Parts: sequence; structure tokens; C-alpha cells
Amino acid sequence: MKTRIILVLAALFLTANFGFAQQDEECMLNLTLMSDFVKSKKYDEAYGPWMKVRNKCPKFSYAIYAYGEKILKDKIENSTGQEKLDYINDLMLVWDQGMEYYPSKYELGEVLVDKALLMYDNQKEMGLTDKQIYDAFDKAYKQDLKHFKSAKGLYVYFTKIVDLFKAEQAPLQDVFNKYDDVSEQLEKINADYTIKLNKLIEKEESGKALTKNEGKYKPFYQKSLEANDKISGSLDTYLGQLANCENLIPLYQKDFPTYKNDAVWLKRAVSRMYNKECTDDPLYIELVKAYDATAPSSDTKYFVATILYKQGKDNEAEKYIKQAYDLETDTFKKGKLAYRIANTFKSKGSYGSARTYYREALKLNPSDGKPHLQIAAMYAKSANNCGDTNFNKRAVFWYAAEEALKAGRVDPSMKSAAQQAANSYNANAPTRAEIFEAGNAGTTISIGCWIGGSVKVPNL
Repeated sequence: MKTRIILVLAALFLTANFGFAQQDEECMLNLTLMSDFVKSKKYDEAYGPWMKVRNKCPKFSYAIYAYGEKILKDKIENSTGQEKLDYINDLMLVWDQGMEYYPSKYELGEVLVDKALLMYDNQKEMGLTDKQIYDAFDKAYKQDLKHFKSAKGLYVYFTKIVDLFKAEQAPLQDVFNKYDDVSEQLEKINADYTIKLNKLIEKEESGKALTKNEGKYKPFYQKSLEANDKISGSLDTYLGQLANCENLIPLYQKDFPTYKNDAVWLKRAVSRMYNKECTDDPLYIELVKAYDATAPSSDTKYFVATILYKQGKDNEAEKYIKQAYDLETDTFKKGKLAYRIANTFKSKGSYGSARTYYREALKLNPSDGKPHLQIAAMYAKSANNCGDTNFNKRAVFWYAAEEALKAGRVDPSMKSAAQQAANSYNANAPTRAEIFEAGNAGTTISIGCWIGGSVKVPNL
């Protein structure tokens, strides 16, 4: 009896394995067909074998979900009506199944943002309201902010709260709060990309070659930073006149008694009033004092300095500027602060101090070309004061052009602006005829005043 039981169990085991083997063979065939069709972008042909392997062996391969997304996106693009809606719903399901069977391949925030973007791109067909679209992005923001990295997603998320405000479905404060939320998230993403990009640039500058993988990531980081900068500008454009002083001041006056000890609220209020040039209003001083008392930091010291500059207390202001810079420990934020301080000195005509901080900004963030353009602009503006002859004064423009071109070398997105600036400066430098007349082609001219340095006269 015992022997018969063992034989029966063995037979069942062999039958089961044979069944699995058949299933695996069929699934492998359909997976191979699907993969070949997808690689050839024959998505219609890929759909049949994909559905077979997906339904019969849902855990067979991650490719079922990675390629399935491509197949369904093509179907959505090339269909209409109920058929299109069915494909949209199926893509939502594919993301859910992918997360269920291959959780290590997916991040919740990325999937939620992908779903929200799919809803946004097909809002009319799906009959969705702005509130439903906003809530879809809000879910991603609240459940997994760390992986909410889509620049388009962040932009749409913000525009929808603005649309809700215009439709009288959300208060103005919610618009400002979401602007800050989205801006801060973009800054975190930019900080991450910038730090990684700077390491690659520093490696190249040390004479070491990038690995094949690093060579691929460098343009990705550069393009991502460029795209995020455009998104930041688009946020301001979409916000428009809602964030003018006429709206901000009464709103913050009303809320100040409630939030006077809330460091986050104070930081956002002070930053917005500063950026929108509402600093002449007495409320700005109140907000800065409250912010500095509640959470003294590099930020607060800088804003105190802006008040002291307004009051003509430059020496005291510069002490606070130094405190602000010394207190900041985060490399990315310190680089941005150095650039902001440099701009302050530049606007006051303190070009030597401005250049010092622009160079600090370059040390901390070598992938940012903006400081080079700012330094070049100061050189050009000082040309008339930095030479003993008309020729030598105008030679400063060559020096300015050289500095401007550096911006394009470190930051490809600025190559056009850098070349345009250099062309403008070179147009003001001595002409070939003037070089011939002076007889100094190929010689080196020392530049005086705060600029220092030297520039070589071009050869004829």
C-alpha cells in the first residue's frame, strides 16, 4: 500500500512538472515574439502574444510589464472612444500588476505620477475634473514625495491648484503653499543632479576619463537641470499677478498673528516678499525679525542684511552677509547663497566683492555657468575705468569675452548665451585696423583697477 502511494505521488509530480514545462515553453515563445515585435516597434503585432503570456504566466518576466507599457501607450495614441478608454484602464492595471509581481522594479511615487499624467493627458476623454487631476498628483505628493521627480508632473500639479483657485474652488493661500511645495521639490531634485554632475566635471577637470556609464549620465543630468530651470520659470509665469505685492501684503498681514512662530510659514513669506520686491513695506521687516527670532539660520541672517542695506547700514549688513555665508553648511545651498550674495554686491557696484562671491559659487557649483556671465558683464562695464589709453581700456572687452565663453564650456545650456555675450564684447574691442596701427599684435596687456589680470592682443 505504501509503495502504491509513493508511485501515485511520483506520477502526480511528474505530470505537474510536465504541465509547467509546457506552460513555460508556450510562455517563452510568446514572450520572445512580443519582445521581437516591440524592439521593431510593431506594437499591433506584439499585442497578441503579449496578452497571451501576460494572462497565462503573469510572473514569468518583468518584460511583460515593461514592454506592456510601451504596447498600451501606442494603442492609446492610435485609438479613440471606448476602445481608447479601455486601453487607458488596462495601462493603469499593468502598472498595478507590475508593482505587485516585481515590487523592486517600481517606486510608488513614480507609478502614481505616471497614472496622474495619464489622467491629465486624457482628461477630456476620461471626463475628469481639475479637482480629480489635482487629487491624483496630490496622492503621489503625500504618499511618496521622494520619488515624485517628474518635472512635467510637478508643473501640472501646481497649475491645477491655480485653476481651482480661479474657479473659486481653492483659497489663494493654497496656491502659494503649493508653489512653495513644488519649488522646494524641484530644488531638492536639482541639488541631487547638481552634486552628481559636479563630481563628473571635477573628475574630467582632474584629467581622468569618465566611464561609459558616467558619460551617459552627464548629459542626462545637464538636460534635466535645464528642463527643471524652464519648469521653474513656467511656474512663475503661471502664477502671474497672483503673487504681486497687492495680494501678498494683505494676505500675510492677516495670517501673521497666527503664524508668527511658524518657521516654515515665515521663511516662505519672507522669501516671496523678497523675490517679488515687496521689501519696502514695514511688514517685510516684521516678518524678517520674527523669522530670525524663531529659527536663526543662514537664511535669516541674509534677509536681515537686506533690511540693513535698505536702511543704509552697509557695514552692519556686510557682517550679517558674512554670518549668513559662514552658517550655511550644505554645499548646494552655499553655492546658491554665494551667487545671491554676489548679485547683491554687483547691484551695489561693489564689483570686487561680487567677483569674490561669484568665484565661490563656481567652486561650490562648477557646472553653473551663470557666475561667468555675471563676472564678464562687470568687466565690460568697468572697461572705461581700467586702462591708461583708449586702446587698453577697450582691450578689457577681450577679457570679458574670454570670461563669458567659460559659461558655455561648463554649462552646455548656456553655450548660445555665452557666445552671444562674447560676440557683443568683441564688437567693442579694438579692430584689426586699430591693432595694426598700434603695432602691438600678440603682445600682452596688463589690466588695472579691481579687475587685475592680463589679456593677449590677437595676432593679425
